Order: sequence, then C-alpha cells, then structure tokens
Amino acid sequence: MRRALAQAAPRALCALELPALLAVPAAMVATAAAGLDVTAGLALAVAMLAVGFLFASLEVSRPPLRQLMPTAVLAATAAAGRVLFAPIPDVKPVSAIAIVAGAALGRRSGFVVGAVAALVSNFFFGQGSWTPWQMYAWGLVGYLGGVLSDRGAFERAWALYAWGFVSALMYGAILNGYYVLGFVRPLTWPAVAAAYAAGAPLDIVHGIATAGFLAAIWLPWGRSIRRVVRKYDL
Repeated sequence: MRRALAQAAPRALCALELPALLAVPAAMVATAAAGLDVTAGLALAVAMLAVGFLFASLEVSRPPLRQLMPTAVLAATAAAGRVLFAPIPDVKPVSAIAIVAGAALGRRSGFVVGAVAALVSNFFFGQGSWTPWQMYAWGLVGYLGGVLSDRGAFERAWALYAWGFVSALMYGAILNGYYVLGFVRPLTWPAVAAAYAAGAPLDIVHGIATAGFLAAIWLPWGRSIRRVVRKYDL
C-alpha cells in the first residue's frame, strides 16, 4: 500500500503542475475583480504555494544528485548573469537560461532554474514581497520553455526567438500585476492601463535582450548540456 502511494504521488503532482501555475493569474484576476482589500496578500499566497508545489513535484520525483547538478549550475549562472548585467536596465539573461534549461533538462528543471536564479540574485538586489513573484514568473518562463520544446516548437529558430520575446512580456505582465495589486489605488481600469503602459518599454527591452541571449547561447549551451545528459544518462 505504501509503495503504491509512493508511486502514485509523482503522477498526481505532475498532473497538477499546470493547474497550480494557472491558479496564480486566476487568483490575481479574481481578487482584483472582487475588489478585496487583501488582494495583494491573497495573490501573493497563491504564488508562493505554486512555487512550493513545483519544488515539491521535483522533490517527489527523487532525482539523483547527478541529475540536479546541471540544474544547480544553470541556476547559479543565471543569478550571476543577472548581477553582471545589473548596470543595463532590463537586459538580463535569466529568461534565456531558464528556457535553455527547460528545453535541455525538462520543464521542472526550467522552473527551478528560473525560480532559484531570482531568489539567489535578490540577495544582491534585495529581498522583498516581489521575490516570490519573480520566482514564479521566471520559473514559469522556464517551465513553458520545456513544454514547448517537448512539442518540437523550437525546431524553428523564429519560434524560439518569438518565445524569448513573448516570455519577457509575460514576465513583465506578472510583475506589473504584482505592482498593480499592491500599490495602485483606487484599482480602476484606467489606472491599471496606465501602470502597464509605463512598464511596456522596459518589457520590450527585456524581450529583445532575451531573444538576443537565446541567439548567443541556444546552440552551444544546448549542445553541451545534451552531451552531459547523454554521457551520464540523466
């Protein structure tokens, strides 16, 4: 009985991964529409639960240490890259590295790379209520990158670069949503539109930079990671 439960848990968590991720934007829209005074807090709680759920999903699958090492290295590289490019606003390699991780190592690894990179780099930039949102948003970029790669979407270069650009806009939409829920009062459609319009130029720069980083690292990094995967049977 215990063995059956242990075998069923990873499958159940795998099936619930996407609903958990989709619960965050659903909670953001629902709480904002309801006009609740604790909108930001409720949405933040859902985001933290989603991040925790994805980490638990990876943990329950019990990957060996050698499986985790490439993920840890890419997460550290993404965090260091964010710090390195800090002087240039919204030019950061985190999204690109998370996408490469998701494509080469799987969607869960893509999520972990994005989420851990946000957490670790914020020890340099500063931790705060925005950290779980950044972990969720960058994790989602890597997760969806893995999903799209599994479906062969990145066999066409234009699709890869398009996702790089769109993923940055998605990241910006989530972080702008965090700002709107937490700081825009009264919460009206004109105020929401103004907040998103103010962030649009930076999101576009982030998208162009992500596509550029993908153009630079997709082939060499992907080839090297897949060689490691084959060599060590990951």
